[in-house]
Amino acid sequence: MHALVRRPSPRLADGLVTHIERSPVDIDLAHEQWEAYVAAMRSAGWTTHEVDPADDCPDSVFVEDTMVVFGDLAVISRPGALERRPEITAAEEAVRARGYRIAHIEAPGTLDGGDVLKHGDTVWVGEGGRTNAEGIAQLRALLGPLGAVVVAVPLTKVLHLKSAVTALPDGTVIGHEPLVDDPSVWGARFLPVPEEPGSHVVVLDDRTLLMADSAPSTRAMFEERGYTVVAVDISEFEKLEGCVTCLSVRLRTAQG
Repeated sequence: MHALVRRPSPRLADGLVTHIERSPVDIDLAHEQWEAYVAAMRSAGWTTHEVDPADDCPDSVFVEDTMVVFGDLAVISRPGALERRPEITAAEEAVRARGYRIAHIEAPGTLDGGDVLKHGDTVWVGEGGRTNAEGIAQLRALLGPLGAVVVAVPLTKVLHLKSAVTALPDGTVIGHEPLVDDPSVWGARFLPVPEEPGSHVVVLDDRTLLMADSAPSTRAMFEERGYTVVAVDISEFEKLEGCVTCLSVRLRTAQG
């Protein structure tokens, strides 16, 4: 199990915010939290690889947005925010070095990796502020030959689809219902959670979840379902609409 990560930019506090009020970011604390996040992944058996820093790009720590990985293919994104497009070059170099085939989202398509949720052969893509219909169509054309079914999902209430929903190892899709445009997309497999930060999990293995420590009630729900939860403090990244999924690109089979 391997993951790409990227150190926070010294300009992190200037990162974009769209659906929340801006609040001060403690850069030193953010670095400590990032180190703890990486340490948690390593403790769970993941090997992390650092993408070269992008110090002039405030949001570059949110490396997940630079690509979508499915099977042996890495689709390099074309971020919906113009300011974020310089982030992709070093990320592409890093995933190419891991042996992945490379494809690109091309203009006029836009796509952020944080808008893409995968489980098995199903790929849900949020269509909203950062990802457009053309970007989704291009992703469908690229992943279809690999057996993926790409499903567009309406998105208006949060920055990215994975700001609203993620998936547990058994395929249950979790989300804080007030922030999910259409839970019926997932039917009976949708599980509401009581806290917004509880919507975001990184699957470390079939029984272990990484999540923010700001959702204790949701953590208890998951533990009642038999999962081991690794909770980390990411308060400074949450101030910029970040979550645990944004801070890494998991390189594995088509899940995550």
